[in-house]
Amino acid sequence: MRTITRLKILKYHITREKLIYVGLWIVLFLTPVISFYFRPITSGAHRILLWKDVWPLWLMMSVYLIIFVIHDFILAPLLIYRQKRRIYLLSTTILIAAFLMVQCAGDKPRDPRLEEEQRELPGHLTPPPGPMGADRRDINVLHNSLGPGPIVNTLILIGLLGLNLGVKLYFKNERDRASIEQLEHTRVVQQLEYLKYQINPHFFMNTLNNIQVLVDMDPEAAKAALRELSVMMRFILYEGDKPRVPLQKEITFLRNYVRLMRLRYDERLTVTMDIPENMPDILIPPLLYVTFVENSFKHGVSNRHGSFITISMDVEDGQLLFICMNSKRESSKGDSTVPTEGGVGLRNVRQRLDLIYGSRYDLTINDGKEVYTVKLSLPCDC
Repeated sequence: MRTITRLKILKYHITREKLIYVGLWIVLFLTPVISFYFRPITSGAHRILLWKDVWPLWLMMSVYLIIFVIHDFILAPLLIYRQKRRIYLLSTTILIAAFLMVQCAGDKPRDPRLEEEQRELPGHLTPPPGPMGADRRDINVLHNSLGPGPIVNTLILIGLLGLNLGVKLYFKNERDRASIEQLEHTRVVQQLEYLKYQINPHFFMNTLNNIQVLVDMDPEAAKAALRELSVMMRFILYEGDKPRVPLQKEITFLRNYVRLMRLRYDERLTVTMDIPENMPDILIPPLLYVTFVENSFKHGVSNRHGSFITISMDVEDGQLLFICMNSKRESSKGDSTVPTEGGVGLRNVRQRLDLIYGSRYDLTINDGKEVYTVKLSLPCDC
C-alpha cells in the first residue's frame, strides 16, 4: 500500500474538521426558521414568518460565530499545538468575561408597554393556552429560547468553545496516530535500506580490498580497519532498528565510516572532522547523518584534482547543528555531479525528519558552484 505523506494526512483531517464546523453553523442558523414551521398553532391562527424577528437571532449567532472563529484559529492552537496552557486559559477567560460584560450591559428590562404593542401587531400567532403563553406570542418565546439572558448566553458560548476544543483535540489525536503508524511503516522500509550497508557489495569489496593491501603494508592498520568494520556492523545490526540511539554512538559510527572510506583515496583528499568530545548526552534517530557523508564521498571526491570533505557538529542555542561540506567532482563533460534535493537518499532523510520532528528541524542544502553544503539543525530536547 502506498504510504500517505504527512502533508496529505494533515490536509485530510483539516478538511474533515472544517466540514463539521460548517455543518454545525448551517444547522444553528437554520434553527430559528425550522423551529418556526414545526411549532404547533392554535385554531384560527396564521403561520407567518416575520424576518424582523429572525434577524435579531441571527445577529446573536453571528457574535457567537465571530468568537468561535477567534477561538478556533488563534486561541485553541495555543493549547493544542504549542502547549501554552496558561496563555490559552487567560485569553479564553478574558474573551468570555468580555462577552458576559457586554451581555450584561445590553440586557435591559423589557418595557411592558412595548410587549403589549407587540401583541397587537398583525401577523403574529395567537398565544397558546397556559402560563407560558399568557403574555407573549410564540415568536417571542422562540426569540427568548434562542437568545436568553447573559448567564445562559455565556453558558452557550462556553459550550460552543468546549465543542470546538474537543473536536480539535480529537482530530489532533487522529493525526498523531496516523503519523505514528506511518513512522512505523517508514521505519520498516528504512530498515531495509539499512540492510544495504550489510550486503552492499561495493562497500565491502572496496573496504576489504583496502584491508587486504594493508595486511602486507601495515598489519596493525589492517587489524584496526577490521575492528572498525566490526564495530560498524555491530551498530547496524543491534542499534539500527531502534527509534533513537545515543548521539555518541552515532558519532562513533560516523568516525569509523569515514576512516574506512578514507582508505580508498590518496593524499589528494583532505577529510576533516570537527566534533567536540563533550557532546551532550541526547538521543537521535540512528544512521541519520551517514547519507550526507556517503554522498560527500560519492559525489565530492575527484581522481584528478584535490578534494576535501569537512564534517562538523556542535550545539548552538539549544540546537544540535550538523554541517557536511564537500568539493564538487566534475564529470568528463565538465558538469558537476552532485546529489540533488530530490535524490532518493536525501528525500528519505527529509521524510524521516518530517515524521519524527515535524516543524522543529531545519535542513538546508546549498548547491554552490564549487562547494556542496548540507546543514541540519535538530532540537536537543529529545
